Amino acid sequence: MTSTVLARKYRPHGFEAMVGQEHVVQALRNALMQGRLHHAYLFTGTRGVGKTTVSRILAKALNCVGPQGDGGITAEPCGVCQACRDIDAGRFVDYVELDAASNRGVEEISQLLEQAVYKPVAGRFKVYMIDEVHMLSTTAFNAMLKTLEEPPDYLKFVLATTDPQKVPVTVLSRCLQFNLRPMPPDTVQAHLARVLDAEQIPYDGASLRLLGRAARGSMRDALSLTDQAIAFGCGRLDEPVVRQMIGAVDRQHITELLDAVAQADGAAVVRGVAGLRRAGISASGTLEELATALQTMAVWQLAPGAADGDQPDEAAWRDLAARFAPDETQLFYSLCLQARAELALAPDEYGALQMTLLRVLAFRPGGLPAQPGGGDPPPKAPGSGARRIAPEPAAPSADSQPVATLRATPRPEASPPPWVDAGPMSEPEPVSEPVREPLAAPHLASQTAHPTVATAAAVVAHPAPSSPLGDAWAALVRDMVQAGLIGALVRETAMQSHCTAHEVQAGVSHWQLCVARESLCTDAHRERLEHAMTQALGQPVRLSLVKGEASDTPALREQAERARRQAAAEQLIQEDVTVRKLLSTYPGARIVPDSIRPL
Repeated sequence: MTSTVLARKYRPHGFEAMVGQEHVVQALRNALMQGRLHHAYLFTGTRGVGKTTVSRILAKALNCVGPQGDGGITAEPCGVCQACRDIDAGRFVDYVELDAASNRGVEEISQLLEQAVYKPVAGRFKVYMIDEVHMLSTTAFNAMLKTLEEPPDYLKFVLATTDPQKVPVTVLSRCLQFNLRPMPPDTVQAHLARVLDAEQIPYDGASLRLLGRAARGSMRDALSLTDQAIAFGCGRLDEPVVRQMIGAVDRQHITELLDAVAQADGAAVVRGVAGLRRAGISASGTLEELATALQTMAVWQLAPGAADGDQPDEAAWRDLAARFAPDETQLFYSLCLQARAELALAPDEYGALQMTLLRVLAFRPGGLPAQPGGGDPPPKAPGSGARRIAPEPAAPSADSQPVATLRATPRPEASPPPWVDAGPMSEPEPVSEPVREPLAAPHLASQTAHPTVATAAAVVAHPAPSSPLGDAWAALVRDMVQAGLIGALVRETAMQSHCTAHEVQAGVSHWQLCVARESLCTDAHRERLEHAMTQALGQPVRLSLVKGEASDTPALREQAERARRQAAAEQLIQEDVTVRKLLSTYPGARIVPDSIRPL
């Protein structure tokens, strides 16, 4: 006894049964109802999305005569007339399906086109369906061009391909093209549930979710996997059985690996990868599941209202999302995607997976990761590259040191010339709050031979913000950046902060910073910045972040310094003897605006 496979048994026989291709169905329905029929259609898309199915439904719509035999072209084929039944059975004489993969020569196409001169025998239209049309040879394409452009009124071409890039543009321009999209997992899951309910086969939602993801957008693949799962599970679908069949990675392994990364426990990471090797779980599948988990965590971090609350591991992902900073999640996601492409280059795929997770630990933003067990990280050895700032001595007669005794890092007495860059700190993005306007440069295009120094005056009129606390904080931030102690969003937090208070009590340096951007005023950024300051100062630091207007930040100081150097460079050019001589010699000469840049 044999049974029809699900992919054939539940193939749609009408437009209303098509799943996931509403944009194609709507266009074809409207064209059929309005009688605006094209002579050639091209359906593109990956395997198993319905290209051949749409072609057969279109052929039935063109040739259907209705149950009474007096119908015309319709958008809803009856499915009971002789033409509809013959097309479904594959024996309709006026509907020809040609597989271009095995009939790609000019002889087969010429033989097909020779029959085009004869009118339909049993139907209203002749429909030629050429599957995998991109496999045709160049001479075969050339042989069909003329007929494809001006076919008889009773002839319709339907072409299907999974690779439209290989179809000549001369063919594409003669066809009405429809792209059938890969189906999202939730659409596949809903259709599988309807099929299994009709088959009266028990299942659980988690098993359908696995099958929907494993199908990768192909409904035919999903139904074939469902057939296999029914046989593998002896007539029922359970998540452990389906997971074992398709080789999917158990989410418990993923949560354990992410938990080890969150704790910066390298030994646990190595043990987890060794466990995956012993269980025979694919390294590529593990990286794919890791990327999926990180994507879910990123949604919980940045758009919690859009998170899918129906996932079985919702609580685990939400808990892990709270233990990672958003920038860390984005970095880990990129590393996992990159590692999947590098698996083929590695001598051992499990070794590549282990190196990827260790790389995640090595490149965590914001300095060194926390050590397992919550202890402080080991101090860096002298000469390791992290330049420390000398700690401030406590007052001998009081527990607290006043703000006035704060000492900033000494600066060199001779300032560099205006065309020399002041330091390695990159330019931060401007904050959204009102900040001081950049100093306007003079309109050089209208300068005469004796330019003014308006820009320099503007710089003097708008000096950079300055205060003892601001000087000390700017110096500390510069040293932390140069030592590589802060990066990414932690560095941005430091650059956009205004130091409002500082004191030393019982050997602990207390700092209070005012941050204008609420997105930077988070506990995660505070902890990482506090850790970096502890390393830089060589003494315990307690840091507090408050939201408010920041008027004296390292970012504003850098902005004012850049404007000062720009103005000095412009003044230097304008006062140059050679430049002034050229401007006076050539009346039409001018200095191009914004072309002067300090080196």
